[in-house]
Amino acid sequence: MGRSSSATAAGSKKRRSKTGALTLGEVKTLGEELLSSRANLNHAPTLLALLSPSAPLDLALEALISLQSFFVPLLPSIPSAAATAAAAAGDADPELVFRSWLRKRFDELVAALVELTVSPHSDDAIRDLALDALMDFVKLGKDGRFQSAIYHKFIHNLIHATDSIDPLLELLGPKYFIYTDVCYFTYTSLDKIASSIGNKATGSEKSGLHSGDDGPEDRGTIYVRNIYNTLAHIPALDFQESKFNMWSTVGLSSKGEKNSSEDCSATYINKKLKSKFSKAWISFLKLPLPLDVYKEVLATIHKNVIPSMSNPAILCDFLTRSYDIGGVISVMALSGLFILMTQHGLEYPKFYDKLYALLTPAVFMAKHRAVFLQLLDACLKSSYLPAYLAAAFAKRLSRLTLSVPPAGALIIIALIHNLLRRHPSINFLVHWEIDANDSEIFNEASQRKKVGADPFNNEETDPAKSGAMRSSLWEIDTLRHHYSPAVSRFVASLENDLTVRAKTTEMKITDFSSGSYATVFRDEVRRRIKQVPLAFYRTTPTCLFQESDFPGWTFRDQFKNMAETSVEGNGISTVDISNSSPAKRLRMET
Repeated sequence: MGRSSSATAAGSKKRRSKTGALTLGEVKTLGEELLSSRANLNHAPTLLALLSPSAPLDLALEALISLQSFFVPLLPSIPSAAATAAAAAGDADPELVFRSWLRKRFDELVAALVELTVSPHSDDAIRDLALDALMDFVKLGKDGRFQSAIYHKFIHNLIHATDSIDPLLELLGPKYFIYTDVCYFTYTSLDKIASSIGNKATGSEKSGLHSGDDGPEDRGTIYVRNIYNTLAHIPALDFQESKFNMWSTVGLSSKGEKNSSEDCSATYINKKLKSKFSKAWISFLKLPLPLDVYKEVLATIHKNVIPSMSNPAILCDFLTRSYDIGGVISVMALSGLFILMTQHGLEYPKFYDKLYALLTPAVFMAKHRAVFLQLLDACLKSSYLPAYLAAAFAKRLSRLTLSVPPAGALIIIALIHNLLRRHPSINFLVHWEIDANDSEIFNEASQRKKVGADPFNNEETDPAKSGAMRSSLWEIDTLRHHYSPAVSRFVASLENDLTVRAKTTEMKITDFSSGSYATVFRDEVRRRIKQVPLAFYRTTPTCLFQESDFPGWTFRDQFKNMAETSVEGNGISTVDISNSSPAKRLRMET
């Protein structure tokens, strides 16, 4: 029987070498014989050779199904890599030799499944089936423990793929990232891979914003993008749940230790999951990030990362470094930094100086201006804010009204309205009467500068040295004559006495923060106005004047004559052109 099977396999190999491929019937026969007896074990390498993205789809599917059915019952008996090495070191029991051979063939199968799953040349059907088979091997290991070695090999190849991995992530997300242990070991693998990539980076590219150039992306940048895309596809953690869905039967354990009832508790699982989540993100944020990835991280870090961190304060280095970069990066870093300061006790002495420097016309054109302006209003809400700082921000915003679009002017008016209401000590900026007898300081200043000169220095980056306390909000008064009716009407809200808090309310910045030319125009068009008086016509006029409007008069142009002729009765008189209207008029009476 064994010789016959061997002869069949040898004949199949010969036919394959001659024809270049097996038929579907032959592949089915090889699979059936492999499952029927150990004597047909040599069919396994033949079927493994068909697990390739370039192989015919029907043959690859049939080979994969047969090999999966063959190895699943044998998984508990497959030895570890260490035991395989010991068996190969010397003479061993034939059963160990068989298991060693089995281990090598299983490793080949796993490698082939990973290739089929990650390769962009794989058909969707074979990719889906290969992923399911791979995750079954992860789940059905010895004692039902999660086979982290197999899963790490898969994640490693996923991250190091040079082609797009989005289709595979779209498959992984709803199918396997819903399981807690899969997310846990995904974070574990990503932490190791990110640390390895970081160790290989040069000294100048250890962390922060990738310098980038116009050439094609290097492999390191592609790997960083793949790590971020994988992290982004893992759903947000819900730490309020008392029960967790597990892919493996044991849970988070992948080693030989036994799980106690305490290890299976929700508190323990939450703690372990938060720890792996934090390590994965911190290792990723230490890598040199491309600009677009950097912006995406900053835009979502306050919602998707900080709430799930075991210790959010460890993000302070990344966020403060981002805040110090300036420009749009600083604007986007403000959300996360504000949460760390208000909820997690982060101290950042130069925070308001940096925030003051960010107030430029470009902010009102930025993509994420709505969130920034709302946070700006929140940052200036504290009653402990010094008067000089509140005055500096009010004056800086006032100066910006001269150069921002109408929507930006509306936001600034709302921000200044809230500042004046919250900080009555700076209401002198609204109306400042110059009295030379009031202050010697002002006398000295008037000697140095001409009367009417603004002592405010808009180029000064230090709010304390800007001179805002000796200035006024004269720019706001100019908005009364703004070309946009919406702005000129809205500025009247600052005429109220904002020191009387009982009669005034704060303005919601969210109502203005998303404004643009389009929204201003739309609101103006929708605005109902009083109808102006119009002439009434029973029929639509066809000319400027009707004959009935001026009885006895007719109108025509006289380009050649330089005088106006009036005909009255039998007499004709000529009037000098300088004494008549530009249009030549001829009155004719019959």
